[in-house]
Amino acid sequence: MTSGNHLHIISFDIPFPANYGGVIDVFYKIRALHRAGVEIHLHCFEHRREHSGELNRYCAEVLYYPRNAGLMANIGIRPYIVASRMSQELVNNLLKDDYPILFEGLHTCGIMSDSRLKGRFMIYRESNIEHHYYYHLFKAEKHPGKKLYFLAESVKLKFFQKILRHASVMLAVSGDDTKYLASAFPAQKVVYLPSFHRDDEVHILPGKGSYALYQGKLSVPENIVAVEYLINRVWEDSFPELLVAGLDPPGRLTRLAAQHPNIRIIANPTDDEMFRLIREAQVNLMVTFQPTGLKLKLLNALFNGRFCLVNPDMVAGTSLDELCHIAGTSRELKDKLLHLFSLDFTPGLIAHRQSILQKHHSNQNNCNLFLEILNLR
Repeated sequence: MTSGNHLHIISFDIPFPANYGGVIDVFYKIRALHRAGVEIHLHCFEHRREHSGELNRYCAEVLYYPRNAGLMANIGIRPYIVASRMSQELVNNLLKDDYPILFEGLHTCGIMSDSRLKGRFMIYRESNIEHHYYYHLFKAEKHPGKKLYFLAESVKLKFFQKILRHASVMLAVSGDDTKYLASAFPAQKVVYLPSFHRDDEVHILPGKGSYALYQGKLSVPENIVAVEYLINRVWEDSFPELLVAGLDPPGRLTRLAAQHPNIRIIANPTDDEMFRLIREAQVNLMVTFQPTGLKLKLLNALFNGRFCLVNPDMVAGTSLDELCHIAGTSRELKDKLLHLFSLDFTPGLIAHRQSILQKHHSNQNNCNLFLEILNLR
């Protein structure tokens, strides 16, 4: 068979519901490519997420492969996130045709060096420089066992990324990551392709809100550290309410928030509830101490929320700094928070936000670039 308008996509997880950073880019890329007429053959590694009928709306076929999430996947030179996603059945399915293959994240690249795939058009979609990301997790984690795991995984990922020399092209999510990959792999083609996301236009409410919102996957050490910083170093009892919303908050965050009358944890909100929280907030507050990748929650907030207050690491390597208020210290965050709570978000600000986001973060433009890379247009 010839490639035609067909594409294999190997996803590290089941990408629906698109309710955390990693799968958001995958799902909305699938949706955009489907709209453009691409026949998608989706391969999903599954672990603790249910099969999704929604994916069948956009894909010619959806195949699932169990992850080897046991102890044996931690033994050996391959990183755990890779070793747990090795599948001979997947290789056999890929060999049934010669369609291009999109590898979503370094997690899925364990089979990229398989000699039977030599000559195939293979695309690597980067979401993080993974060994940098895991090193930052190592620094953020407090549990000794988990800390050791993140450090070991970082070292393994650093060596494993050499497999990317087999990629025909690499697609990076940020300017900084594009530069890194181009430097690390000078013989490969590296293209900056911003993340796909839910929104084709802004949905921002004018006027004022009564609270600030921090949102993220609250089981991730990076986000736990960020919330603890906001509660311990930034928030005052005299401030308006701070809502912290996200998946699987640990008990220590719930207990910490309970000590303050104006801080509230919202655990596992639905997609609709999260959308409402983002839109109705006066300030979407986002800090990170990991300047890696592109934070998709920032894009989500910019398309749907009023004022966005961030620290410099949140916008590192992106083109989004002109749309955000930036504060580098806890004192600056406090001062800017109080100032932003005094302002209205005007129709003029909404129009400016729309024009900038459509220029740099349009799903349609991103899809057109992807199709050019695939030579499907």
